[in-house]
Amino acid sequence: MKPVDPRLLRYAGAARVFLAASALIGVVQTAVVIAFAWLLTDAVTGALAGRDVSGSLVALLLVALLRGVLIAASDAAGTRAAAKTGMQLRAALIRAVGRLGPGWLAQRNQAGLAITAGHGLEALDSYFARYIPQLVMTAIATPVLLAVMWWFDWESGLIAAVTLPLIPLFLILIGIATRTVQQRQWKTLQQLAARFADTVQGLATLRLFGRERRAADRIEATSDDYRRETMKVLRFSFLSGFSMELLASLAVALIAVAVGFRLLSGDLSLEIGLFVLLLAPEAFLPIRQVGVQFHAAAEGVAATEDIFAVLDEAAGPATADRAPDVAFGSAGPERGRGALVVDGLRVRDLPPVSFTAEPGTITLVEGPSGSGKTSLLAALRGAVPFEGTAAFGGLDVRTLSPADWTAWAGQRPGLLQGTIAQNVALGDPAPDDAAVRAALAAACADLDPDLALGVQGCGLSGGQAQRVAVARALHRHAADPRRVLLLDEPSSALDPETEARLWRSLRERADAGAAVLLVSHRRSARDIADQVVALGVNV
Repeated sequence: MKPVDPRLLRYAGAARVFLAASALIGVVQTAVVIAFAWLLTDAVTGALAGRDVSGSLVALLLVALLRGVLIAASDAAGTRAAAKTGMQLRAALIRAVGRLGPGWLAQRNQAGLAITAGHGLEALDSYFARYIPQLVMTAIATPVLLAVMWWFDWESGLIAAVTLPLIPLFLILIGIATRTVQQRQWKTLQQLAARFADTVQGLATLRLFGRERRAADRIEATSDDYRRETMKVLRFSFLSGFSMELLASLAVALIAVAVGFRLLSGDLSLEIGLFVLLLAPEAFLPIRQVGVQFHAAAEGVAATEDIFAVLDEAAGPATADRAPDVAFGSAGPERGRGALVVDGLRVRDLPPVSFTAEPGTITLVEGPSGSGKTSLLAALRGAVPFEGTAAFGGLDVRTLSPADWTAWAGQRPGLLQGTIAQNVALGDPAPDDAAVRAALAAACADLDPDLALGVQGCGLSGGQAQRVAVARALHRHAADPRRVLLLDEPSSALDPETEARLWRSLRERADAGAAVLLVSHRRSARDIADQVVALGVNV
């Protein structure tokens, strides 16, 4: 693991600012350490010589207070930098996931990604508040203090220069082993999060088949794995701390013994000997603290590496051949209002599809289960890759952001915790109450917009949740009628009467100029369709 990953400085501006601030604080702290050692030496030797040392004691107190202020300032700056960096990395992660698309996200451990962006980035506090300041102090204070020791007593400086490299050598060796254990711990935590999320989501089904106990046992087993990996990390941490302290203590002891013998023989003055002895532990302190804080910061560093992998993938070869997203309607209002032209679109090994969905028409996509109806809509909204062409307003849909040119409702409502109105107006920065009510009415959803829903829309029946999802698509389409309305089985959970009302609403929307692409297995959908695209069989 690099001491400071260059990608952190590239993706988070707050990290660059904090690194510069840490360097400035480190320079001042180094000067304060030298001043403190010199003033303490002067006070001790002056008192032994019978001189008045009140001035030195006052200066010593002021320097000690200044050192405490600098340590507090470093901690405060580290905490703020960790919070800002976490926000910047989360924002960058969301942008990267949006660029990679829902197809990429569907193939990833989404619960693990959430843990990384949440708990993982919160662990950056130790990295910024403790690890980076000590790393900067090691780079600044250690060579300066060694040079000062060498200047006043070259023999003590030589002992320090010879023994000091042993500490980072052991730190590297232990760090390699710790990195492996830490990575296993982090992956186990992600697996635990994913397993728990899957179990909670499918708990009703598990209970129906009497398998909830087995699912709980698996979660318990994964929890035990995480506990064992955590204990391994702690063992390596204690081993590292013991090694650092032992080596540093032995090095300082060697310097102290050499200074003591030379003081006895008269080859070294008390003033220089005491000054060097006071500087020796300070020279070893930063690198000892780097070893200690390395383990406290390891979890946050592991999380950032996972995030950097996503950011690099979004900016790397995986998307290098993709044209940059084009803003919807950038080629002009008339061009943006064009037809959706699909020619030879093929998803995986499914048969190719070709059709044109004109504004003011409803295009019905039919076919048996597995014929590719849902895959067609997934391809259009960027959820899966496809061969062939699909263009809207003359622009390849792969260069357009799906949120700009589509208004979509899928088979899963995908509702969120909050009110019905908040779910309908999802993505609208300034929702209008009248527009929300109009969308609910058009979707045949006779529901109170202020009704609060639980997690994943808990509190509604399947048909009600489906109508709210359709209302969300209609609300989004009403905000910009140039969008294509994509509906995947919008009436699968509706009774015939409500379904007929929904079909009439969609027909009215199409007659007003909307381009509607409707996927449905209901034969009644043919009554409102202008054209039928049959997949899998001839109809």
